[in-house]
Amino acid sequence: MAQTHEFTAHIDWTGAAAGPTTDYKNYSRDYNISIEGRPIIAGSADPVFLGKADRYNPEDMLVASLSGCHLLSYLALCARKKIVVTQYHDTAWGKMEMKEGALRFTEVILRPIMTISPESDPDVARRLHTEAHKVCFIANSVNFPVRNDPTIHMAS
Repeated sequence: MAQTHEFTAHIDWTGAAAGPTTDYKNYSRDYNISIEGRPIIAGSADPVFLGKADRYNPEDMLVASLSGCHLLSYLALCARKKIVVTQYHDTAWGKMEMKEGALRFTEVILRPIMTISPESDPDVARRLHTEAHKVCFIANSVNFPVRNDPTIHMAS
């Protein structure tokens, strides 16, 4: 596998159609994210920052990216170690707070709940969450703790 990978995303401020940035409280925070060959993602600021609640915001997407990366890393490890995952759901949570004079993420907790086949070893399945965290590209790129609190169910 190549040691370098590149990714391109296009961000277009669609809020400009509602008017320019003449007043902090009155300009639109709406934007579109486009990546070639994929559906457009409608973004905005979080409502606390005067954005729209019906659009994705960067904070939500960061938490979702951490969860998605962990999921994909975990499933790959399970497949290699013969842990048969039949269901997986995560309710990821992140906290931002003022720290050192700037608002920033200070932690994210992933709470994956998965079901594995009866033939799979639940102890190995649990340990693989630690391994998945170590190889998750996104978790390796942030400067705050990303914790995992997995729940493993055995399929009947």
